Amino acid sequence: MTKTALRKPVAAKISPARKPAPAKVAAKPVKKQKKEKKAEGKVKVVRDSFTMPQADYDLIAELKLKAQTADLHVKKSELLRAGLRLLSKLSAAQLKRAVAGLEKIKTGRPRKV
Repeated sequence: MTKTALRKPVAAKISPARKPAPAKVAAKPVKKQKKEKKAEGKVKVVRDSFTMPQADYDLIAELKLKAQTADLHVKKSELLRAGLRLLSKLSAAQLKRAVAGLEKIKTGRPRKV
């Protein structure tokens, strides 16, 4: 004789009444005003690299010292930007003379020695 375990009767699971799926609430519109304000306030910056003679690079240090004696803290990029603004105010003939006085250098990176 084999013993068999008596099973208890299983009560039928009664599932609660299904609730209708909630209607999708429209997503809150993104506040474009804030994004537009941020976009207007930020200035896009461009990173670039260039080559210049050591003498011209030393001029940047001299100009920084001159500004420091006038209690003005400036960065290299600020000096270069100020120089560009001054050059942009020159006439074509004045700009031509200023550029003609520069030493011509090869573009690109110097070779490793």
